Amino acid sequence: MALIRCNASIFPNVQAILFDKDGTLANSESFLRNLAQRRSRLIDAQVPGVQEPLLMAFGVEGDRINPAGLVAVGTRQENEIAAAAYVAETGRDWVDSLRLVYSAFADAERSVPNKAEHTPPIAGVIELLKTLAVAGLQVGVLSSDSTHQVEAFLQTYQLTPYIQAQFGIDGYSSKFAPALLQQVVSALETEPNQILVVGDSQVDIEVSQKLGALGCIGFTGGWSTVVQLPGADATIHHFKEMQIQEDITF
Repeated sequence: MALIRCNASIFPNVQAILFDKDGTLANSESFLRNLAQRRSRLIDAQVPGVQEPLLMAFGVEGDRINPAGLVAVGTRQENEIAAAAYVAETGRDWVDSLRLVYSAFADAERSVPNKAEHTPPIAGVIELLKTLAVAGLQVGVLSSDSTHQVEAFLQTYQLTPYIQAQFGIDGYSSKFAPALLQQVVSALETEPNQILVVGDSQVDIEVSQKLGALGCIGFTGGWSTVVQLPGADATIHHFKEMQIQEDITF
């Protein structure tokens, strides 16, 4: 086990760390903004007038993204439903609205393939993962992205050897779905109260609470806009603020 210090906060008896991906391990802002803009333009081409409202709904604000907005923290399904609602507001049938959005999202993703190549690790991630490995901690990744994209990110940047569990949202409504969290705990081979969650959103705080985790470290350094995480047990802006040492108290 390890003791982890984050500035004035101390977390003892840590056996595993569970990271979010986009905005925490991966620098995703530019990619997600580009993807949201492409989705909006493609939908607007068929339903004129919805581009600006869609960008606002996605959380795109000029050249920045709201780190608490839909495209930053929402699942693909949540983004599709929100977009379809704007299309349906123009008078289209709901099923037709969904089909249009599904098609636009697919076209947008084909135009910007290989997400992993465009979302490099945030500064300090590789060094931190190496330190956690030396300390003997289990490390997992739980993302609102797909498991395929989680795996692609880890493989692209040769991070897979440092990760014992990797999960996307596949088949689940949210990151804190009980069955999904149960799989995560099983893969990390530890108890929930020995897991420390690290993420950049209120969703990650919810994951920590639903999991019964030791706590949640809010990471605020993944976006150009300041991230507000009032419910986190500790916050850091750089990963060098996480200090790992052997826990000799247990």
